[in-house]
Amino acid sequence: MFPGQGAHKLGMGKDFCERYAESRSVFEEASDACGLDLADICFRDEAALALTEFQQPAILTVEIAMLEAMKAHYGFRPVYFAGHSLGEYTALVAAGVYPLADAVRVVRSRGKLMQQAVAAGQGAMTAVIHRDLDIAALSRFAASFEVDVANYNALDQAVISGLAQNVTAAVAALREDDAWRKLKTVPLRVSAPFHSRHMWPVQEPLRAALAGVTAVNAWAAVSVASNATGTFHVGSRDELEKALVKQVTSTVRWVQNMRDLLDMTQEIVEVGPGRPLRGFFASLGVEISSVRDAASAASSTE
Repeated sequence: MFPGQGAHKLGMGKDFCERYAESRSVFEEASDACGLDLADICFRDEAALALTEFQQPAILTVEIAMLEAMKAHYGFRPVYFAGHSLGEYTALVAAGVYPLADAVRVVRSRGKLMQQAVAAGQGAMTAVIHRDLDIAALSRFAASFEVDVANYNALDQAVISGLAQNVTAAVAALREDDAWRKLKTVPLRVSAPFHSRHMWPVQEPLRAALAGVTAVNAWAAVSVASNATGTFHVGSRDELEKALVKQVTSTVRWVQNMRDLLDMTQEIVEVGPGRPLRGFFASLGVEISSVRDAASAASSTE
């Protein structure tokens, strides 16, 4: 499984590129495809890495670079794939649905569109943490403030998204409601209200970008979890594109994705520059262990 936007950090992927030719090759292919020096952005250009347009192809590239090294040197052979938000695109590349070059072009466009949909500073996202989280009740409560549930991340955590003043009002009202006692909220550092109604302008141009990809192995998508539906993709290109277009405005149904993955396998590996997803599994009672990266694992055994 692959984390999405927000998992980035300056220097991400550098250790893999220094050690593995497979990782360097991924960076070169992705950079050529999207017209960016992704190594420079990931390793040195913190200002560019903070921009959604560049952050999305950068994260996808790093995750595939890590995956290719793990496959080549550690016998890693995943069978099912999932990703959170942007990470779903990495999962589709990993599963062989989209070629890397096409995917980085699409997500660069996606990132630019999402960045432009709402002016900087006007949108907000806040994590809502509650031991007895009722996601349906939260959705109704948020809707009354024209705010959407962007992510259902864990049994005790969701994220609400919308215009900044509406999110602020919704959080204040939640804190005053007796039904939400012991509520914890955490504002997220994001550039736009992702997975909300305010991403509607992204849908049609994203649909066109996806339709422009010529080499799509849609049947392979049956091994990839869909954020928008909460189930696995069905193997139809039309349904795949509908789900990815819907994803930008709808709730990331990560709790259902996790449950489906656990129905398929008991060994799940998070691959990415950060590891935000593993903690969500703890809410389902899953035991979690950690290896920092393949390079550190190798140094401990060689």
